[in-house]
Amino acid sequence: MVIRIWCQCYILHNISLFYGALAALVLLGVRDVLFLYEENRCSMTYMYEYPEYLKIKLPKKTARRYPAYELYLYGEGNYAEENKNLLLTGIPVLFLPGNAGSYKQVRSLGSIALRKAEDVDFKYHFNFFSVNFNEELVALYGGSLQRQTKFVHECIKVILKLYRDQEFAPSSVAIVGHSMGGLVARALLTLKNFKPELINLLITQATPHVAPVMPLDKYLTDFYTAVNNHWILKAQDLRNLTTLSVAGGFRDYQVRSGLAFLPRLSQHDSALSVVSSAVPRAWASTDHLSIITEDPKKRMSVLNHHFVRHPAKMFEENPEAFTELAGSFMWITVKASKWTYSVYNDSDGKYFTFPLASHRKSYSHVYCENSMLTTGNWQGVVMLKLQDYPSLSHIVIQVPPAAGNKYTLGCEFFKEDSRTVQLPVTHLFSFGLSSSKILLNSTGLLYNVQLQHFNQIYQAFKIYIEIQIYKDYNDHVSCCFRVPSLTEISAKLHIAQPHNDSSLPELNIYSSPDCQYEVILKTSLLQVLGQVIRFHAGAFPVYIVSNILLTYGGQLHTLRSTGNFSLELVRTAKPYKVEPLISIVVFLQGFNWFREMWESLSLPEVDAAVLSSQDAWFPLVSLILFLFGTGIAYWSEVFFSTSLRLFSSLWLTLMRPTLLQKDKLITLRRVCGMVSLTLVSWTTCGAFAVLIIYLQYFCRSLAACVRKKSSQAMSSLIHHTRLATIAEAVNSLKMHITILNLFMWIVLLNLPSLIYWLKNLRYNVRLDPDPCRSTAIILTCILEILMNSSTSEMKSSKLLKITAKVPLPLSVAMLAFGRMHLYRVPHFVTFSLLLHVLCCIV
Repeated sequence: MVIRIWCQCYILHNISLFYGALAALVLLGVRDVLFLYEENRCSMTYMYEYPEYLKIKLPKKTARRYPAYELYLYGEGNYAEENKNLLLTGIPVLFLPGNAGSYKQVRSLGSIALRKAEDVDFKYHFNFFSVNFNEELVALYGGSLQRQTKFVHECIKVILKLYRDQEFAPSSVAIVGHSMGGLVARALLTLKNFKPELINLLITQATPHVAPVMPLDKYLTDFYTAVNNHWILKAQDLRNLTTLSVAGGFRDYQVRSGLAFLPRLSQHDSALSVVSSAVPRAWASTDHLSIITEDPKKRMSVLNHHFVRHPAKMFEENPEAFTELAGSFMWITVKASKWTYSVYNDSDGKYFTFPLASHRKSYSHVYCENSMLTTGNWQGVVMLKLQDYPSLSHIVIQVPPAAGNKYTLGCEFFKEDSRTVQLPVTHLFSFGLSSSKILLNSTGLLYNVQLQHFNQIYQAFKIYIEIQIYKDYNDHVSCCFRVPSLTEISAKLHIAQPHNDSSLPELNIYSSPDCQYEVILKTSLLQVLGQVIRFHAGAFPVYIVSNILLTYGGQLHTLRSTGNFSLELVRTAKPYKVEPLISIVVFLQGFNWFREMWESLSLPEVDAAVLSSQDAWFPLVSLILFLFGTGIAYWSEVFFSTSLRLFSSLWLTLMRPTLLQKDKLITLRRVCGMVSLTLVSWTTCGAFAVLIIYLQYFCRSLAACVRKKSSQAMSSLIHHTRLATIAEAVNSLKMHITILNLFMWIVLLNLPSLIYWLKNLRYNVRLDPDPCRSTAIILTCILEILMNSSTSEMKSSKLLKITAKVPLPLSVAMLAFGRMHLYRVPHFVTFSLLLHVLCCIV
């Protein structure tokens, strides 16, 4: 007996170490996503006058239909005072906040736009409107998205009516949508009575266009399906709407950039998607043409100019063919292919001319850079492909007088092939132990390092650029001033490389002549974990619940001696029990005959197949996520059991425990409890009833834990027949703890709808639509019976074998159909618990 206990403790110790290592890997991945990214280079916007939000009066019918929503006009100081009579003359812009967003977020846009309007003496100016959505959690609860969309439609009509007395009244508005506000703006086009010409420009910021971040209810996924299908099927109708989507980059850990990319269709060429970190001169001012022009092609040209190209100047629709070079500066002809010029405190300006005729045959590109050495090492660059300018005879560089400034100019002609080198990336399983290197003996100003085989989202690397200086200039700037001796760069992708794209990721090195550069590339295990978390953290609840469900099935299988949760988790939660079947189905769905048979059975598409088609899946990711889910399931049970023991100890010290009594499974009191909770679910909120039954179950288990402690303390004084009853109660308690742990995740998945209901309680007592009402009614009835059950009722049941075997196929189905549809998870759990109740009765 002693040896058996010692072995069990040894096994539990090793289990804790293994699952501790898994938890550590999860935490490292979370740390990479939440904390290890580039520094925040955004600056706060400030106002010069006090902001004011003027509430716009809505029609009575609209206000009555949408009591929680409001429309505001933003203003500051004198501008706000002038607009109180609503005699507006500007360009209407409507701001839509996102998930839990405030209408006051429009301040940043409105304040900056007001300052820009003052700079041009209000030749053009904007009127910024903002919608108050009551800070609803629409990213987690989709029941109000359709309501928000219809309200925005009403707001657009109200806004345009404010301008109807103008001589040139606007017929459309521009919309800026943040987060889910951008999706609501796109959904306007799905409304039956909406006229597409009411919107001319749509700018979305960090909007998850592709899919919801957390698909917690069917209303959310159905809304996405309707919007995206409409934009695909009706792309021809969207030609006059110019759309820009700006993703936040790796700093945005809530909405990864891959979700913010709009679909690029051949019929819809007026959509542009960019990542904020890749926007050239992101903080340069923008002209008003993108708003006021009626030509969609011109609007698209403006967006491409500012967000993709941006050649360091304002947009010009028809740039002048001739430019006057003013000033009596000295003209100097430069015939060399490489040229460097340093200037400090020079009072005379100069023009340097580069004849191109002699360079066209030998070189393909010309590159120039300007390093300002007194303003934080600012560097500007320009590169031209000579083939794109066949009629160009000279390049002229103007060097203005440098009063007190010091900077260096450099130009060179080069052949693209001579400055392009290829560097194969290291394999994922090198774990950073091996590296890929390349040595550049720099003789020019620019090198392009192409990273071969870098095309998947799970790839992540650290790139080190080591610089060795073997020549300095006496009066010129040495290369050690431009860059540190060792530079570290992270390399990872926002989306996988499209199948029709053969281009390679490039590392552009702005080099210095006579310096040697060594580029070292290593796989970063930490960032690989971060990519797994970034792309698949939303599926964690599925894997955690799947592991707990497998453990629950194992406990049912060994019901005569219900095992410890940790031991059962090790014994039953095996990836090979669930993953191979899913992989086989995904493989077979590549064949038409199997796909047709699958569709004839009205079965939904396997989520892994959808993710594979989006290049967001790879063979080992499911195994990794399953192991991570196992680790989280283990530690959640440890936390839960520890909390239960602590509360029971506190209870035992404060009050005397009640005697252990056997009661009937179904009584009049419990039937009344079921009816009461059913009424709560039907008349208020299903998630509220689920929370009530969970707390009731927890208290019941807590009381059982107290009785167990008390009985174990007096075990030496109890007759052996009584000890058998205590042992039965201990086994039942273990089962109840597993069910509670399982049910806790169901409560968490339904929590957003509960929060939404509580926030809107003053407007409506009943949550409508309610994504979990029907599930809540079934669950409350099941758990009302289950919390009073014991293992003794099940041992002689004819359904026990079936009930013990069902959790395995349910876990497989959960992983197959629940990764992208989290709202399906409670359905699988409910079915398993329903069989448990039947076992107790039959």
